[in-house]
Amino acid sequence: MTSFNDFGLAEPILRALAQENYTTPTPIQAQTIPLACQARDVIGIAQTGTGKTAAFALPILNHILGKRLRPAQRSCRILVLSPTRELSGQIADSFRTYGRHIRPLEVALAIGGVPINRQARAVARGVEVLVATPGRLLDLVNQRAVSLNQIEVLVLDEADRMLDMGFIHDIKRIVAMLPKERQTLFFSATMPQEITRLADQMLRDPAKVSVTPQATTVERIAQRVILTDKAAKPSLLVEMLKTEQTDRVLVFTRTKHGADKVVRSLEKTGFAAEAIHGNKSQNQRERVLADFRTGKLRILIATDIAARGIDVDGVSHVINYDLPNVPESYVHRIGRTARAGAEGIAVSFCDPTERTFLRDIERLTKRPLVVVDGRVWLKDLAPPAPAAVNHGTAKRPAPAGNGQRRDGGRNQPRTDR
Repeated sequence: MTSFNDFGLAEPILRALAQENYTTPTPIQAQTIPLACQARDVIGIAQTGTGKTAAFALPILNHILGKRLRPAQRSCRILVLSPTRELSGQIADSFRTYGRHIRPLEVALAIGGVPINRQARAVARGVEVLVATPGRLLDLVNQRAVSLNQIEVLVLDEADRMLDMGFIHDIKRIVAMLPKERQTLFFSATMPQEITRLADQMLRDPAKVSVTPQATTVERIAQRVILTDKAAKPSLLVEMLKTEQTDRVLVFTRTKHGADKVVRSLEKTGFAAEAIHGNKSQNQRERVLADFRTGKLRILIATDIAARGIDVDGVSHVINYDLPNVPESYVHRIGRTARAGAEGIAVSFCDPTERTFLRDIERLTKRPLVVVDGRVWLKDLAPPAPAAVNHGTAKRPAPAGNGQRRDGGRNQPRTDR
């Protein structure tokens, strides 16, 4: 069985891995680390939660250990681009964790939502690793706070999400500023045509590593779709939260306004929930994520953009309140559950306007999803109506259809919740 000791990594890195109880590399790590240590360009196709960060961080730290001179002022040796603030922060923390015994190791973070001057000061003396979102990095470049002409290794993480978020032109601008002679590590969960073209432009004779077929959904996730009207989604969500055995629940909406609306709807019914999206400040997003990670917050409402950096174990349910209009996003969303070997449940609400999105998802994942009618599902949840007791004087119940309620008592107070 392969171990991290087989890769020729330096002792300070192996010591940090041992302290983190890392013993057996994941498939993406086992295939990527040897290639990256040989300074090969790599295309890695892997979903979130497969260990991608260590797959590129460990060989990069090994590369840094071989350098004698520190980077020049306002420059960096390693550039890691990621689509969201949360993911960028997690990558920076991983570099610090795996490199805790490498001194000095300067890791800087450049993301929106926080003062840019503080970030400019962080890179002023030169840093080994700069983890950045594309927009904030270009802001720093435009202010002449950082130069990209000393980059030795470029990492592009979650490239397909960059495309979804409209960063593709920013990435091309950044790549044009980098030295031609560099190593590039390129990671994506899916490879749509535009991402393939971008990889062809950026990489030289890359080795290709794929640990799962493109867009294959995690087998440990039980997936189903509930057909419903748009107006019925709020009550459907509440009923699901009442009846399903849930731990942490991640609910996806298509818009920021929609996320806030779901939070207000849940609060009216007594469920505590919070939203995370691009209009929230960085401090708010970090607080909400911390509460969700510790279990203080059980229900998190998110948009695709904000949720890409959510790496939280113990998410029992992912609920697509709105189906994504980009089918690849479905794969990323449901990948937030069934992490670290656990099983998970993914439920999608589909109204008539979203049927096309459902067909696109099934075409991409190459598997039909279990579809149920929301009205039937709600009816099945209802307890049976109490049987009438005939003491000899009471009239027989009127047959259904003569004005008698047919809701099976669904609107009566439930005592089993």
